[in-house]
Amino acid sequence: MRAILSGLHHKKNKQELELELIDVPEPFDDLAVTFLEKQTQASITFPISKVVSAEVVRIRVDANDLQFSQEGQSEFSWELYLNLQQQHTRGLIQVESEYLSDRHQLSLTSFYQVNSDANGMALFNMHTQQAKSDFTINAINLQNDQLQVIGRSRLNNQPIENQRLVLKNTQQDSSAEWPITKMGIHGLFTAAIPLSDLAANTTQQLFIRSTVDGEDLEQRVVLAKSLAGQVTQAITGSHRLVILEKRYDNGIRVQETAAPTLPQRLANIPGKVGGATRLLSMLMDKVNLFRMRRLFKRGHRPYDQPTIIFESFGGRQVSDSPYAIYQLFTQLYPGFNFVWSIDRVQKKFCKENGIPFVIRRTSKWVRTLEKSSFWISNARFPSWVRKPNYVTYIQTWHGTPLKKLGLDIENVSMPGTTTAKYHANFVREANRWDALVSPNDYSTKIFRSAFGFNNQILKVGYPRNDELINSTPDDVVALKEQLGIPLDKKVVLYAPTYRDNQFAEKGKYTFELPFSLDEFRERFGQDAVLVLRMHYLISNALDISGYEGVVFDFSNHPNISDLYLVSDMLITDYSSVFFDFAYLKRPILFYPYDYHMYKDELRGFYLDYEKDLPGEIAHDENQLLDLVAAKLQTPDMSGDTKFMDFYRRFCAIDDGLSSLKIVNYVVQQIEKNS
Repeated sequence: MRAILSGLHHKKNKQELELELIDVPEPFDDLAVTFLEKQTQASITFPISKVVSAEVVRIRVDANDLQFSQEGQSEFSWELYLNLQQQHTRGLIQVESEYLSDRHQLSLTSFYQVNSDANGMALFNMHTQQAKSDFTINAINLQNDQLQVIGRSRLNNQPIENQRLVLKNTQQDSSAEWPITKMGIHGLFTAAIPLSDLAANTTQQLFIRSTVDGEDLEQRVVLAKSLAGQVTQAITGSHRLVILEKRYDNGIRVQETAAPTLPQRLANIPGKVGGATRLLSMLMDKVNLFRMRRLFKRGHRPYDQPTIIFESFGGRQVSDSPYAIYQLFTQLYPGFNFVWSIDRVQKKFCKENGIPFVIRRTSKWVRTLEKSSFWISNARFPSWVRKPNYVTYIQTWHGTPLKKLGLDIENVSMPGTTTAKYHANFVREANRWDALVSPNDYSTKIFRSAFGFNNQILKVGYPRNDELINSTPDDVVALKEQLGIPLDKKVVLYAPTYRDNQFAEKGKYTFELPFSLDEFRERFGQDAVLVLRMHYLISNALDISGYEGVVFDFSNHPNISDLYLVSDMLITDYSSVFFDFAYLKRPILFYPYDYHMYKDELRGFYLDYEKDLPGEIAHDENQLLDLVAAKLQTPDMSGDTKFMDFYRRFCAIDDGLSSLKIVNYVVQQIEKNS
């Protein structure tokens, strides 16, 4: 017996869900559907309201009944179960889903969506407490000499009155309106601004003005997903260039400038040549990949001498826990053979520091991997890399989980894969690991479930954090001098996560700081400096010129622990960096400027973000700067009860000897096998 959610209709401010029944015995008189909320285990049962046929039935629910007051809970995820109570058959059948809905706005601050989990089971997701000041659109494009916007024209199935599209020039404090018309598609509008109407040499933001329940509103236009697939550049008939960009907060910015002249376009030809070169490079990579696969299949005999391969972030760095283990290993057991697997860009660093290396995706690399005794890595090797049975693979991983991982990601939307394939590949790779390093019981539990990991877990803490525990004040002074940071000023570290919606197009990423550097400099410039640590994908999109001496960009510094040590406080959002920074017992602030959009549209969290964090949450820029001022006056969090509860849960087992414990584990394996 099966029940499948196959449709969703809106009837008189209620939601009518259609279910397809397969092999469910008649009669249907006592059928009902039970909704079970995943987090709280609350349940609500709705009777079948309409029998369409022997295979199709419908229930009618009020989505407002699927939210309730539960200690600030703002997201509710309901599983559906067909409730059988017939003479010869009793029980529950979990409802599958072949239907995924768009978001349906119930009010200015709440909406719902129908999704399916990783196993294809139906989920009715309710979201509340979203920003009243935002208006989420469906699409935006520059085409036919117009800026075209498509969005919702109804709120909970009621028309939104008097909608207008607005462009605001915030620098000049001016705005202009354009009318909005209804589309042939029920519930959507289209609005168009002739590109010739745009003021020259301006940067403007999009807003929607409307009337809802008698209240006049002005809402910022936002697009939660990326601009990929939208037409974002156009040249007008008067040879002007118009560009659409997404701001850090998902707002839309419209830029109007003079289009490039012919000499300027000719100057860009080398870039096109570079594009052809990149295409040739991609073709060569494919040929080399085929060669690598062939080389791995040949088989090799192991080296006579114990040989340990280290790799960090797929060869992009010489850093993190593998580097901490390597440094101690070379001091204690210099007679072993150590080799780093690196990309070519790390070749200079390795030569300058006397680090033995092999370049990834070369014949020597294949031979070295295949003949070694141990692999120590903090990320996954490609699936086509063959692991011989005599190799012990130690996975150090690279963070305490905050966002969902692996099997715990219910819906994977990455190009080139499906949820089922992604999960299968993750489990296959994870169970090549002979041992996995864990920093605490919390992580151990998640690693087991998220990776489907059945082998040995080494709960010894992350080796990279040994530096945080063992460093002295003199070490911190030396680091500041090395980095060029003033010794007489406080240091504020800003380390946000990378957001999936910052992807613009292949090879291009967008980023804008969610607070004003001018405001920071005005309030703290005499007493503090700001250190930026951005994700490597967007670090090149950052411009801090004009803020020398106040703002320092260390996005490409290889060892983030150095930045922790020199910093008096941390600002982050959804990045797991705060788990490591907490070892120092210094203040941590959270600035999730797009929290509801990020949580709803991207990935979920293991922790309750609003309750379990070791610091205060700032909801806007003014609150953030006020909290920075307060926390700079309280540098030690040892007396903060909530912070120390977090510390004992996540940091207490790390005693500064994690690297030594991993080294001892490897040596024991060597002695056992010799």
